[in-house]
Amino acid sequence: MSKLLDTINSPDDLKKLSIEQLPILASEIRNLMIDTVSKTGGHLGPSLGVVELTIAIHYVFDTPNDKVIWDVGHQSYAHKILTGRRDKFSTLRQYKGISGFPRRDESRFDHFDTGHSSTSISAALGMTKAKKLKKENNKVIAVIGDGSLMSGMAIEGLNHTGDLKRDIIIILNDNEMSISPTVGAFSSYLSRIITDQHYIKFRNEFKSFLKTIPGIGASVYKFVKQAEESFKGFIMPGIFFEELGIRYIGPLQGHRFNHLIDNLRNIKNLSEPILVHVLTVKGKGYEPAEKNPVLFHGIGPFNRETGEVLKNRAGRPSYTKIFAQTLLDLAENDEKIVAITAGMAHGTGLSEFAEKFPQRFYDVGIAEQHAVTFAAGLATEGFHPVVAIYSTFLQRSYDQIIHDVCYQNLPVTFILDRAGIVGEDGVTHQGILDLSYLRSIPNIVIMSPKDENELQHMIKTAISLNKPSAVRFPKGRGYGVPLDTEIKTLTPGKGEIIETGDDLVILAVGSTVYPAIEAAKQLKNNNIHSTVINCRFVKPLDSELILHYARKIGVIITVEENTLTGGFGSAILELMEEKQIFNIKLKRIGINRSFLEHGSQEILRKMVGIDASGIAITAENFLRTLK
Repeated sequence: MSKLLDTINSPDDLKKLSIEQLPILASEIRNLMIDTVSKTGGHLGPSLGVVELTIAIHYVFDTPNDKVIWDVGHQSYAHKILTGRRDKFSTLRQYKGISGFPRRDESRFDHFDTGHSSTSISAALGMTKAKKLKKENNKVIAVIGDGSLMSGMAIEGLNHTGDLKRDIIIILNDNEMSISPTVGAFSSYLSRIITDQHYIKFRNEFKSFLKTIPGIGASVYKFVKQAEESFKGFIMPGIFFEELGIRYIGPLQGHRFNHLIDNLRNIKNLSEPILVHVLTVKGKGYEPAEKNPVLFHGIGPFNRETGEVLKNRAGRPSYTKIFAQTLLDLAENDEKIVAITAGMAHGTGLSEFAEKFPQRFYDVGIAEQHAVTFAAGLATEGFHPVVAIYSTFLQRSYDQIIHDVCYQNLPVTFILDRAGIVGEDGVTHQGILDLSYLRSIPNIVIMSPKDENELQHMIKTAISLNKPSAVRFPKGRGYGVPLDTEIKTLTPGKGEIIETGDDLVILAVGSTVYPAIEAAKQLKNNNIHSTVINCRFVKPLDSELILHYARKIGVIITVEENTLTGGFGSAILELMEEKQIFNIKLKRIGINRSFLEHGSQEILRKMVGIDASGIAITAENFLRTLK
């Protein structure tokens, strides 16, 4: 028996189906997503939650003439399947396969590249204004989650939307679940509305009345109860948006096609800014994802039958786990340590810290700028904030790092998880710019561990400094090295000699140290003897050690998992210029392209030449040119 999904290659095909056929299609899409993501990994929970909403949008609107912007984009899998990428969906997040996020160069149905949260309203408003200037009447729809809506940029976009009064549709996908539970004053405000005594009295009377309606009373009562428990409530949910000049519609049941389609058809004919509030269930249709939406927000390969994650490198702890445990141990004896994250308590490993030290833990939601300046405020009062944010997301708070932390030389430690090549999440998530964007800032100390044991010492070192510091480490598991029972403080700016040889010097930092060691072994087989130095610190450099070997050997190769522009290798070049050493032969190895596509870490590291064989080949070729 043929599947409905096999007949859908575009939204035009979708429109040929009856509304009664759409639930069957939704089920087939979910099956395809679950089957694929169980093998490739990906953002399953968010995409499962918006299947009906995605179908309804493409069913009602004239896409791609009407433009749909998916905020963050981790909920766009059904959109990809419906817009001509069904046959390629098995390549999701794989090297040279389709991206896990919307990409303009991938499909004419993708109108804005996304990957970071809270950009959709601003982008959609810009497109709406552009259409007005071009005298076009197509619709622009921004789909944004409740967690993303709490970000400052989204609020700025809403504020401008209400001011411009343009014809834009904002769909609020409210599943009460971003990555970590939604936090902040908006949630508190809306909670106060539905706990007010006058409201409670009216609510109880209203519910009693609903139950008396023959035939439909029970179902209406059930819907009201669900809506009341949701993000906005049922009786007074639209006040905030209406006051901004945006018409509020909802809440709508996000998994009922007739409810969604009828309302979207009506909304399509309106010419004013509109916010449509839709209630969905994250992970809808797959029980393990519904029960554990945090785990299935972004998950690696898993057993489809049980939902159990397939483990790699068994017995090797992740860098995130080592950071989390080290911080717990240090916080036991230091009440000044405070942990901060931006909507990523689970991802950054701080969930246990939050349970053990709830008074010293702050999840500020998707608000990286606020997180950094909030930390600065704490630091002025004698605390040592540890701000744990993925490398790619810390970019959003660059001004605050400069102005509010480093300019004031405040003791704030930045933990840059997922630094370097992240892998399958692709361009928007690669943490390959942090050495460059941090290194130019005065006062900050930057370090990167070669393994998980060195990481725990760096965490203590960073916290012991009475100044800004950053520790960057890669996504994934460590090497399984023994962990020292005593956590030590490293001397800032001191490297470690690992191998000695007279033919060349390999200066490596962080995740490139072990590949450099292995490369030295391969070179030795060809009678090339290398000095390998684990530099540890990108700022300050171990100038004395580096200059000694530079003068002694004269041939240097630097290796980093960062863009070459302004990174670790650039720091070495600047050191040579500063000390007026011009007879050095130096070759930098790193990421020599502006942006890096999606693919496994192993494939991408090999592609850019920072794996062991790549380092060895570059070293041999460099030495050959010098001869």
